[in-house]
Amino acid sequence: MPNLDRGDFTLRVCDGVGAFTQTEWSELSGTSRDAPDYNPFLSHAFLSALEDSGCVARKAGWLPQFLRLEDDCGALIGAVPCYLKSHSQGEYVFDHGWADAFERAGGRYYPKLQASIPFTPATGPRLLVRRDGDGAAARAALANGLRQLTLQLGVSSAHSTFVTETDLPAFTDADFLHRIDQQFHFFNEGYSSYDDFLETLASRKRKALKKERREALADDISIDRLTGGQLTQEIWDTFFAFYMDTGSRKWGRPYLNRKFYTLIGERMPDDIVLVMARRDGRYIAGAINFIGSDRLFGRHWGCIEDHRFLHFEVCYHQAIDFAIERKLHVVEAGAQGEHKLARGYLPVTTHSVHYLAHAGLRRAIDDYLQREREDVVLMNHVLNEHTPFKKSDP
Repeated sequence: MPNLDRGDFTLRVCDGVGAFTQTEWSELSGTSRDAPDYNPFLSHAFLSALEDSGCVARKAGWLPQFLRLEDDCGALIGAVPCYLKSHSQGEYVFDHGWADAFERAGGRYYPKLQASIPFTPATGPRLLVRRDGDGAAARAALANGLRQLTLQLGVSSAHSTFVTETDLPAFTDADFLHRIDQQFHFFNEGYSSYDDFLETLASRKRKALKKERREALADDISIDRLTGGQLTQEIWDTFFAFYMDTGSRKWGRPYLNRKFYTLIGERMPDDIVLVMARRDGRYIAGAINFIGSDRLFGRHWGCIEDHRFLHFEVCYHQAIDFAIERKLHVVEAGAQGEHKLARGYLPVTTHSVHYLAHAGLRRAIDDYLQREREDVVLMNHVLNEHTPFKKSDP
């Protein structure tokens, strides 16, 4: 494992989260379940499940290359979940066009480094630092270390997706280019119930959502929310069938395997809620959500029967219900989807950063990103003018 030494600290490259004890990992920002900034996708349980199930491995094109920052006594200061990748699948921030252009010009885009959570379009820290340390200095060391590793390995680029605004300065100071995109999030403004939330909408929009929810359950469909000890192997078998059906149609090859769901069910059951739709005594659709300290993260959905509006009920309305009941502040409903706007989810800017080793490729992408940022800002402005909420008096 190569080391990047800087005198007062050492940055090591490790072969995955298994190079860290659970205690060490839990001392880093966003990783501990009892911390106010807990992000379940950064937990040792989630990352180790990806590795132990084989969803993340050299064969899958996600070779773990975690960065481990230590002080001169060998104590952990910070870390970066990072992977050496041979493709651009499972990232949700698309650079296929960059790869194609570079390779047509005679370059080699793959392999590349990807500092992210595999298959997970959810914002969270990527420069993980000890909560009791000098966060700014550690983030700077980690961002510069990621750039240095890119050059040391001789790969084309390093990318970090769905980064926090806290991490951004360290990346941009290390010569990473800034990219923005948008998602749609629901914000719980202290609502006491779903009806309380509906009262904030324009009358026509409020009536439309009430009708939509009634019609979604019109065929004697009922909804169960399952968490903790309710997540049995039989339930996972059922949900996995939903996931495989949808994944095969959308992506051609689903990213996650059955073993992964068994492992997260064993290692983090209280961080998961499955919303399952039942009809005639059997489950016909479901969505998996992960629970953080202040937010709910909606992820995969699948079904074996098609019913009008059922997708919206299971994925979006039920997530709002759950967030209000649990007093969670935000629901992140995953990537893309302007249809979420009509259901009370607002446009939110997401951030990614990109270091390109080749000067010509960097110039071309920098120019492209400047124009893309202008387009995203304009689109967010337009969307905010068309939310379902009551208009304030001028």
